[in-house]
Amino acid sequence: MSKLFQHHPRTWKGNRFVYPVLSRRSKGLSIGINLNPDAACNFDCVYCSVDRSKPPPVTEVDLKLLRAELDDMLQLSLGGRLFEQEPFDATPVTLRRVNDVAFSGDGEPTSYPRFGEACELVIDSLRRAEARGVKIVVITNATLLHRPDVRDALRHLDQHHGEIWAKLDAGTEGYYRQVERTKVPLRRVLDNLLDAGRRRPIVVQSMFMRINDQPPTDAEIDAYLARLRELKSQGCQIKLVQVYTVARATAEAFVTPLEKDRIDAIAANVRDLGLVAESYPGPA
Repeated sequence: MSKLFQHHPRTWKGNRFVYPVLSRRSKGLSIGINLNPDAACNFDCVYCSVDRSKPPPVTEVDLKLLRAELDDMLQLSLGGRLFEQEPFDATPVTLRRVNDVAFSGDGEPTSYPRFGEACELVIDSLRRAEARGVKIVVITNATLLHRPDVRDALRHLDQHHGEIWAKLDAGTEGYYRQVERTKVPLRRVLDNLLDAGRRRPIVVQSMFMRINDQPPTDAEIDAYLARLRELKSQGCQIKLVQVYTVARATAEAFVTPLEKDRIDAIAANVRDLGLVAESYPGPA
């Protein structure tokens, strides 16, 4: 089972933009959509699993091709034929379900200039496939949620089983910059989380790890919890906090998983704030 969850290639057969993933956090099959085949991102996270050492074979998004790939993947997965192929033939029966179509991939999906069109494309494909109940998940670092076009797209997704899974990996500016390696200030992320969460319930994703064999300090965890407490008190609707650690190979060799008991303890601290939390340890 652990090998299945570690199997997260962003390619499938000859597809360029659409790929299937058995996701721990989705508790089933997640159909990924890569709007950043050029691997461009305004974060350079130390734990990222994207290989940016080689030039990508594709740099532009072809929405017509993306639609065709998504239609095919929905037929393949909803009809069960995907689970007849390796490695998905090892999927337990309880996880043989399509949970969501997720904007994820090799960068920040909301940075794609035609993000709104891509959202409409997914809505239309799900409607034609009669995939009722399948969510549309936007996995985001929350840095661009303030843009008017992104806000409009997310508002549209709210009417079509849309869900925002937004990252918050730190409580202090210093640790945030160490982990995300970006010039975007932590305050923008926090402000965008608050604004998005006031408009609809959101999921917060928090990755914790060892960096050069050092875990986050107790002071850093306390600061992270204080950020969540602040967001909640100001009206951010946090439906779930996913506390997890590294489960796959990372871009930086000095990043390693945090121990299960530490991950579980952080999740327990989040619950003490009155929030729902799930914990996901590293590979067994």
